[in-house]
This record gives sequence, structure tokens and C-alpha cells, in this order.
Amino acid sequence: MKKPSFLERLTGSVPANDYDRILDEDHRFGDDNDTAEPADENYVEDDNWDNTQEKSVSTQEGELPVDMYQTNDAIIIKALVAGVSPADLDISITRDMVTIRGIREEFQETNDDNYYHRELFWGSFSRNLHLPEEVVIDEAEAQERHGLLEIRLPKLDKHRSTQLRVKSNLNQQK
Repeated sequence: MKKPSFLERLTGSVPANDYDRILDEDHRFGDDNDTAEPADENYVEDDNWDNTQEKSVSTQEGELPVDMYQTNDAIIIKALVAGVSPADLDISITRDMVTIRGIREEFQETNDDNYYHRELFWGSFSRNLHLPEEVVIDEAEAQERHGLLEIRLPKLDKHRSTQLRVKSNLNQQK
């Protein structure tokens, strides 16, 4: 029996009896292999597989969640950095990008086996944010209060203009 496509099952163009038989509570998978895919003869199970992908995920750097919004004159970025000393935060700013890096040290009070839940992120984290507008780097400010980091980036005023006076070297030589 050919396995019906999703569209065929959705529209009901294939008799439901065949599928009902497969999904019936009394049916045990493997009892009849009329719907099973043919086994791949070239597949060999690796007994030495050590789950290296899972190990690399645990050592990855975390991504810092942020809020970013604008006011009339600035772009504001907020991030929760509770448990991180302000001295351990590294904030790099260019005219169109902000990078925030840090590390949250874990102080383990009990053995891993005694935990019911482990949801807090410990370790290094970073975030690269492309800014929607250019900012004035020299006037940027960052402050941390009660675990909330707030970065204020004044927008570059592209419409601002000034009058320049032309100096002459003739007046200075006399």
C-alpha cells in the first residue's frame, strides 16, 4: 500500500479504512510491514557515536534577549543582565551596530542530581544588534540598575547644519 500524501489525507481522497487500521489501538507497529519503508541496505549503526552535537550545544555562547526602541532623539536598548557585574559587561558601538558581551558565573550550591528544574542561563553571552539609524558614538550612555542594562544611543542628526567661517592666512601673517 502506498502511503497517502498529506493533501490526500486532508481532503479524504484516500479511504480512511487503511489508515484507521494502522492507527488502531490494537495495532502494533511492525506486525505487518505493508506500509513500512524499505530498509536502507547501506545503513550501518555506529556504536561509537558519542553525541558530539549535544556537547557542542552546551558550550555555545548564549544570545542575550533585548528590547530595542526609539524616541525622537535616541535609540534605547534594554537587556536583563541580573547576576552580571557591570565591570564584566563589554559594550562595543559603531555608527550602525552594537555588540554586548558578558559572562554570568554560576555559583553551584548543590549537586546536579538535586535539581528539580534548571532553566537559568549560566556562562558567556553576546548579542549583535544592527541599528536602524546611525548614532553619535561619543554621546552614548549605558547604566545598570537592579539587573536591567539600559543603553541610550543618541541619533545622528543628518539635517543639522552649521555655517563655517573661512579663515584667511593674510590676516595672520601681518
